Amino acid sequence: MSAGVSESVGPTAADLVRARQLLLAPAPGHRKLAAEPLRAALVDLHDFWLAAHAGMAGIGGAGSGTALVAVGALGRRELAPHSDLDLVLVHNGRTEVGALADRLWYPLWNSGVGLDHSVRTLSEAEKVAATDLRAALGLLEVRHLVGDQALSERLAAGARQSWRAGIRTRFEDLVEAAEHRWQRSGEVAHRVEPDLKNGKGGLRDLNLLDALAATQLVDRPGAEVRAARTLLLDVRTELHRGVGKARDVIRAEDGDEIAMALGVGDRFELARLLSATGRTVAYAVDVALRTARNALPRKGFAALSSRAPWNRGPARRPLDDGVVLHGGEVALARDAVPARDPGLLLRVAASAARTGSPIAAGTLARLADSAPELRRPWPSAARQELLALLGCGRGLIDVVEALDRTDLWGRLFPEWGAVRDLPPRDAAHTWTVDRHLVHAVANAARLATTVSRPDLLLLATLLHDIGKGRDGDHSEVGAALATQVCERLGLWPSDVTIVARVVRHHLLLPHTATRRDVEDPATVHRVVDTLDGDPVALELLHALAEADSLATGPGVWTEWKAALIADLVRRCRAAMAGEPLEGPGPLDPEQQALAEAAVASGKPHVVITPNGQTATVTVLAPDRIGLLSLASGVLALNSLEVHAAEVSAYAGAGVETFTVSPRFGTLPDAALLREQLVKVVEGTLSLTDRLAAKERDYGGPPEQIAPPKVLWFDDEASGAVVLELRATDRIGLLHRIAAALESCKVDVRWARVATLGGTVVDSFSLTTADNGLHEPGSPARRKIEKAVLAAAR
Repeated sequence: MSAGVSESVGPTAADLVRARQLLLAPAPGHRKLAAEPLRAALVDLHDFWLAAHAGMAGIGGAGSGTALVAVGALGRRELAPHSDLDLVLVHNGRTEVGALADRLWYPLWNSGVGLDHSVRTLSEAEKVAATDLRAALGLLEVRHLVGDQALSERLAAGARQSWRAGIRTRFEDLVEAAEHRWQRSGEVAHRVEPDLKNGKGGLRDLNLLDALAATQLVDRPGAEVRAARTLLLDVRTELHRGVGKARDVIRAEDGDEIAMALGVGDRFELARLLSATGRTVAYAVDVALRTARNALPRKGFAALSSRAPWNRGPARRPLDDGVVLHGGEVALARDAVPARDPGLLLRVAASAARTGSPIAAGTLARLADSAPELRRPWPSAARQELLALLGCGRGLIDVVEALDRTDLWGRLFPEWGAVRDLPPRDAAHTWTVDRHLVHAVANAARLATTVSRPDLLLLATLLHDIGKGRDGDHSEVGAALATQVCERLGLWPSDVTIVARVVRHHLLLPHTATRRDVEDPATVHRVVDTLDGDPVALELLHALAEADSLATGPGVWTEWKAALIADLVRRCRAAMAGEPLEGPGPLDPEQQALAEAAVASGKPHVVITPNGQTATVTVLAPDRIGLLSLASGVLALNSLEVHAAEVSAYAGAGVETFTVSPRFGTLPDAALLREQLVKVVEGTLSLTDRLAAKERDYGGPPEQIAPPKVLWFDDEASGAVVLELRATDRIGLLHRIAAALESCKVDVRWARVATLGGTVVDSFSLTTADNGLHEPGSPARRKIEKAVLAAAR
């Protein structure tokens, strides 16, 4: 039948679409439905329309041998705005079923209603479900709409019976499909922009829990998981309603509107609530999968031997005092008494992290019920078990998650509550603050052999962001909390001081190395003085900088950043040892000759020196105002990301030294850069037009640009002042900022450029002829700030 199929008198598909629109956008004077009533209204609307339309299309009643059933969101009564309809027309072999199906589907298609449909006999449905896991899961959600109800019930009962009977052979496929989905979509709990449907801890995992419960191998989800389902559905409903289409990933710009609709404050509060919800679901899925695997019926000799009188189940292999490995899970030994053994919890946790085995749910519940709190200060054995746990690397992550879900981690560290599920405040961070801390400790465990006090490294890493989520500077608050924690653990006072110092100054090295001139002795001495000349703290901060950056997100720890911090640490060690500090090195003879040639010819020269993932680009040209902006513009034109820039002079030549890396591809040829720079200097190549065209080619400027901000720092040496710009990254931003500074008659001695996600933190060391920048709030500062902010916008 063609798309022009006519409809009988009655509710049309156009009526359905208009009714949906009224539900989503009520007429003036009518209140907007809340999320849950809206879903119920959408289900009722579609049920009514489908029943009426199916009856007119020719589906009979009882005994007709044809029925229309809903699966998916409509089958579960969880239909969100703009979601597709998942429908199955089931029949007993009716020959005219094709024409009947056309009469059902075409009106929906013609009206733009999303539709996923199929036509099956009972035997066809059974065959498809036997080979298609998604189809099998869908049939577990069958709900009768109209037609022969007995046929629908036979379909549903057969699907459930086949699912239970075949789960042993399909279980691993089920797990593999879930793991692939998690790998692709991440975790709801710890993603800045979570996927509500496909992420781990999302709606599809709730459907997975229902499917496992249908096997009768695990119990149905409890009240906590049911509450999580309601919240996820409510958020998804408001997301669909707000963006006007079916989308399951919450972006930062969606958060405030959804939070307002749900009455939960701002987007950060919503993110925290979603994190807790995602963790609840993810933990329930992990436990259910382990429980189901252990309860799977065996076959062959294994099944016979499991029923034999001599078989008493899996062997219990000792792991530690009171801890055994049983059935692939870490459990308590039969004679273990948690109430009398304060260190048992930590031994269980350390054993699980060391072996990579999960802690049995029953063991966690028993520990939660009866494990006593450790006395203050902790016994030495308990402290050693904690350090053993923290030193287990990646195995630590799942163990802390399990302990936290059962409130055992908070019993060890009551200070953890403020960072639990706390969302990051910028897009550079991948994880929530609590998960970031655990990932950082896992990274620090790999660096334990690089420091003299690995125990203090692990503790300082665990606590370095513990001050977030509270009022005040998180580093200062964190240092006080770290002192509190370390004293409770029973550390020596000198060790408590070191850990608190590292937590207080955990950003000192990366901020200094990427935003200041590390060749300036004043910079080095300021770092040394800040650390009170403590070489142990310097060593720990060096390792923590790497562990912290790696746990922040992809691309935060780079070869360039590692080299800068290593150089700063080397200079600080020399200063602590009383050795003289070296200054910037002179130009090598080849570059001196090129500088002289540039002055003689009036033409620039460009030298590219590869250095691993980065490269040094040296521009030597007749000294002139604007050379920095012109050179940085040419680099941007060739898709080179600038990390640092140094400005110096030699024999009348300006020497601009850039540390760069290609955004993609390989380094350009030095001759090409020289040719373009010559054209720019001569005025035959317009950087402004070319950079604007390049930005358009790559999608244009960002849709939402955060307001730029300028900070001033006055404690630098050599008569310089540092301007720090925080702004949204754009192609050619350094070129525009340098041009703005040059228009204000300011000399730029050096620049440091740090890109964090979509945001840059650019630092410029500035001087003027009259040193008029040293007065805070001076007209010179206000003029520069105005020009820089305008360029950043």
